[in-house]
Amino acid sequence: MISVAQALQQILSNVSQTCAETVALSEAHNRALAQDVVANLTQPNLAVSSMDGYAVKSSDLNAIPTPLTVIGESPAGGCFTGNVGKGEAVRIFTGAPVPVDTDTIIIQENTTRDGDLIQVLEPAKAGCFIRPKGLDFSVGDVLIKAPKVLTARDLGLAAAANVPWLAVKRRPIIAIIATGNEVVMPGEPLGENQIISSNSVLLKAYVESLGAKALNLGIAQDDKKSLARLLASANQADLLITIGGASVGDYDLVNQVLDEQGVDLGFYRVAMRPGKPLIFGKLNGTPVLGLPGNPVSVGVTSAVFLKPAILTMLGLDSHITPVSATLDVNVNENDQRQDYLRATTTYDERGQAIVTPFNKQDSAMLSRFAKADCLIIRPPHAPAANAGDNVEIIKLC
Repeated sequence: MISVAQALQQILSNVSQTCAETVALSEAHNRALAQDVVANLTQPNLAVSSMDGYAVKSSDLNAIPTPLTVIGESPAGGCFTGNVGKGEAVRIFTGAPVPVDTDTIIIQENTTRDGDLIQVLEPAKAGCFIRPKGLDFSVGDVLIKAPKVLTARDLGLAAAANVPWLAVKRRPIIAIIATGNEVVMPGEPLGENQIISSNSVLLKAYVESLGAKALNLGIAQDDKKSLARLLASANQADLLITIGGASVGDYDLVNQVLDEQGVDLGFYRVAMRPGKPLIFGKLNGTPVLGLPGNPVSVGVTSAVFLKPAILTMLGLDSHITPVSATLDVNVNENDQRQDYLRATTTYDERGQAIVTPFNKQDSAMLSRFAKADCLIIRPPHAPAANAGDNVEIIKLC
């Protein structure tokens, strides 16, 4: 039995980054950026007004109020091309180019107008309400650095910089195989001794939330031929996930079939709770992660191992950093296995996270796992902890 850290190191060292592909801006949301985004233009490409008002010479504003003659206008999407002389002004609108002979904007609220004559009622310094050329960015500026997951704000910035295509990491293909005669898909007829395959539904959604593609290959029956056939269909996957059959019972066939197909298992037991019967190896070059069958075990091992693996394949930071929280109740001392207690979080008046583990931690209680928003990490041989003590948690997404 190996430690959680040793198991994670083996998994991450045996998965590979996917290659880059080019996608349209409209298809890039939540994708992992593979190449820096560089501005194709300068924004703004010349000095523009940030307000509706009048473009004037600041030298004309020595005395207030000041009368000025309006000689034209500069609308957004257009420009004023004439000369602005002493005592003259140009009507201007937000985003419109500032006439070359002017150096400040008087907002319209600070003026009165009668025909072509305005009275400037408030002073303004040179540069007031003018956005200079390149205020936001200039041609060649690196606007978004890879790697990162692209947000809606990132896509808006790329669009503003006239970048219509982005290089992103190909979504890893994660094949999923559930195992067991007792397992049926949701909506199928349910025998007296059968259960619903909730794990494959959970995993598919979780995989896709992390930016990968899930390929649900179905359910392998408890015979070697059925399992071997589904394993063979996963040869195009970047990672194969099996659910159940990873223990040492007579019907736990995953280990046996992988061994018969020449897979060198890196490990098959991890010192953790839940999730001890966890296996990892390679099948014809494809990494295989065998998860336990209990629903909560699947959820916990996915958060601890599968998430970092997918982030690694996407070229992203795979380190899951625990955060500090305060216990709301006492917890017992721990044994030799690293424990992941399902818990809920509240916050005190200072914003400090307060975590409360469920009183029952059975790995079959999916309803509790669905309500949990974090895992409290209890290291091997951790002493008893009291309410008010600090603990480390992993937040669940």
